[in-house]
Amino acid sequence: MRPVALRTELLDSPLGIGTAHPCFDWRVVDAAPGGFQSAYRIQVEDAASATEVWDSGEVAGHRPFGVRYAGQPLVSSRAYRWRVAVRDDSGALSEWSDWAGFETAKLAAEELVATWIALDETPTEDDASVVTFRRDLDLPAHVVRGRAYVSALGWYKFFVNGRDLTGTSLVPRWTPMDHLVEYQVYDVTDEFRIGGNILGMAVGDGRYRGGLSAFDRRRTYGDRLGAFVQLELDLADGSAVRVVTDGAWRGGRGAIRRSDPMRGERRDLRLPFDDWLTDGMPERFAPVAAVPAPRGELVAESLARVIEVDERAPVAITIAPSGAQIVDFGQNLAGVVRIRLDADAGPEVRITYSELVSPEGELETAYMFMDPENPRYFRDDVVLAGVEHVFQPWFSIQGFRFVEIVGAQPLEPDDIRAVVISTELEYTGEFHCSDPRLEQLESNVRWSLRSNFTDTPTDCPTRERAGWTGDIQVFAETATLFVDVQAYLRRYLRNVSAEQLPDGRIPPYIPSETSAFSGPLLATLDQVSSAVGWGDVAVLTPWDLYLAYDDRDVLERQYETAERWVASLDALARNGRHWSRQDVVGAGELERWVVDSGFHWGEWLRPGEGDEEMEHNWTFGRPVVATAYFAHSSAVLAQIAGVLGKEDDRRRYEEQASLIRQAWRRAFVTSDGRIGDDEQDDYVRALAFGLLEAGDEPAAVARLVAKIEAAGMHLGTGFLSTKMLLPTLSAHGRSDVAYALLLQETEPGWLAQIAKGATTIWERWDGFDPDGRPLASHNHYALGAVASWLYHGVAGLSASAPGWSEMRVDPRIGGGITSASARVATPYGPAATAWSLVDGVVSLEVEVPFSARAVVVLPGEERQVGSGTHRFSYRPAP
Repeated sequence: MRPVALRTELLDSPLGIGTAHPCFDWRVVDAAPGGFQSAYRIQVEDAASATEVWDSGEVAGHRPFGVRYAGQPLVSSRAYRWRVAVRDDSGALSEWSDWAGFETAKLAAEELVATWIALDETPTEDDASVVTFRRDLDLPAHVVRGRAYVSALGWYKFFVNGRDLTGTSLVPRWTPMDHLVEYQVYDVTDEFRIGGNILGMAVGDGRYRGGLSAFDRRRTYGDRLGAFVQLELDLADGSAVRVVTDGAWRGGRGAIRRSDPMRGERRDLRLPFDDWLTDGMPERFAPVAAVPAPRGELVAESLARVIEVDERAPVAITIAPSGAQIVDFGQNLAGVVRIRLDADAGPEVRITYSELVSPEGELETAYMFMDPENPRYFRDDVVLAGVEHVFQPWFSIQGFRFVEIVGAQPLEPDDIRAVVISTELEYTGEFHCSDPRLEQLESNVRWSLRSNFTDTPTDCPTRERAGWTGDIQVFAETATLFVDVQAYLRRYLRNVSAEQLPDGRIPPYIPSETSAFSGPLLATLDQVSSAVGWGDVAVLTPWDLYLAYDDRDVLERQYETAERWVASLDALARNGRHWSRQDVVGAGELERWVVDSGFHWGEWLRPGEGDEEMEHNWTFGRPVVATAYFAHSSAVLAQIAGVLGKEDDRRRYEEQASLIRQAWRRAFVTSDGRIGDDEQDDYVRALAFGLLEAGDEPAAVARLVAKIEAAGMHLGTGFLSTKMLLPTLSAHGRSDVAYALLLQETEPGWLAQIAKGATTIWERWDGFDPDGRPLASHNHYALGAVASWLYHGVAGLSASAPGWSEMRVDPRIGGGITSASARVATPYGPAATAWSLVDGVVSLEVEVPFSARAVVVLPGEERQVGSGTHRFSYRPAP
């Protein structure tokens, strides 16, 4: 029995945590089957002196995670190490784990004393060039310990003596910069030499000044790119040196004349590119100016960075009718290219990115532009200077499978690579089955997740790149099966809280980047911040994290935000009434619980729906959807209050949810059982949210199935209800219909996308118009939430208690599938199932992590088992 995989604040050996009381977690391996952890003991030491800082003593507890340090507050900029030993239920005590290290950041704002600097000039309206900063530094002795605390207004690269310490990281991450700006910590101990040294910073537009959203908003947070550096060095002679950004730095520009996260980079190599990193101070560099600090609080980053996670070689290089070279990487992804350009190429090379090529073989671009008056191409431009150059943009990220190259030499496969960029997350979920189409579907979902989980979870990596709350709300639970997103989504929810409006409403995307939502198409951000299903991210996503990780801290942190969101819906119901509706419920208390005012997206993008749905929502709203979410979030908030021990709140929200359900039934269920608009999503939502009386559910299931059958066994759900469709059918005994929808090969359906060559999930069910021209984004994870049913339904692996302390194994045999398996990394360790069907007999294997248990559903019985590997054989019920 050994504790392994020690983490601090959900990170491996983090450098620069922003808390004096971190949380610890670990896993236990090589333990006796059937056992559980009964107690633990943690020791924390100062890493430099090996002196004890805290000893928890032996503490009773079965959770190997979420254990908070309870000693004296830790000190800023200090390295610590910790270890743990555990006791099992038999009384056996493990050996101590190996030591795990971590380091604190600056824990008080006043410890960050550097000045923000910028070029001493007034930027022009069209300026998008990279600015560079430099400071020379003489050191009298070797550095024995060095740390740099770095941030920027824009994305940056940080250099010491010409070495890029940032790499492909896109930092600082996108935050609501009027509220929060993150800084990074670098270990620079080995980067310096005795004598002369050069510090360098390059800053591009990034999210600070660059184009954002579908309408390419620029200069959202400011127009002057700035740098912040605080360097602290301990020298071998016993002295200490602190260098900060101040008037001693100089700055200028170089070869990168455009650096926009969406529009891409323009690099003119006729101009100096990297001379400022290694040679003497360039003559063009001038003294810098101090600029005001951003309004947002400067905080330490709290999760792994956005980095280069993979690279892909081309699968084909073709010549388009226009003469351009088209490079196909075989996979839709987010990233950039790295390309070797010959000395005699050009003199100008254009690289344009897209997900698709036209039927004629040309690159498709028009479908990505929502504003015809403001087209912009997702492209890079390189002006060569007669020497070979390896180009990779510094400060942009694109969504693409194909690139169009104009002006380069005839390319060989080794000349170009797609560099895949994403947050450095641990992908641990696995799904396999006998139907390769479902494995491809799981892969498509995985790639859409990877493409959009960058510096904030976005809807797509092409047209909008916005942190839409509705998309992550429907997808969060699925994401927890693929990858450990606990820290990632905690951070997103922190940003949700930061941008919540004073009246409790939630902007439809976070960060909310601009008060003008989408120019001529709609109106203002304020007018669309009441949308249910989107704003409910404040309640439902913390709950998803609690269920996946037993994360009670996130419930506590987000509780006020969740309450304020539900209160905003209560205000809409109490004070608003849509002009098209009278008192349809009947005078009295129930009518005040119906939400029929404010803007709501509704189900959004049901099959066949488009922009006209938005116009309808503006005119009539979606009260059947809005009131349903009001009821559901009230009920979930009651559960959250119960977990947190807030009994008065729990009772109040339970009563509120009950009243809203009654009002919803009175307003939207007819005497013959029809619901709302009589669409599939109306029945799915009613069943999934428990809005109906129990006796009315069978009729609703029958009506849902009838609607599906009338559509030729096709689904009719959109963004909000698709994730609930198959689980709802399965929970009500209709896994046969769930399989029919899952395996449907014609539109609308997931396999129809795959049949058309999709390698990621589409935004719309159709994806192409009748002429074969693309529609909307082809890399949108929301409709990929179905992948949770691959794990839960097909493979039969689900959590039945928070954090997977108990799992339920109940594979739904069907669909012609003869084998399936799934594996999920839980807070206790890996959980897995695998089954095969041979000659009518199911062979089932179940893996349960230490300290957890499982309920295995067998014909006619449910069997409880403890940790370890268990095998069963049975004939499934007909």
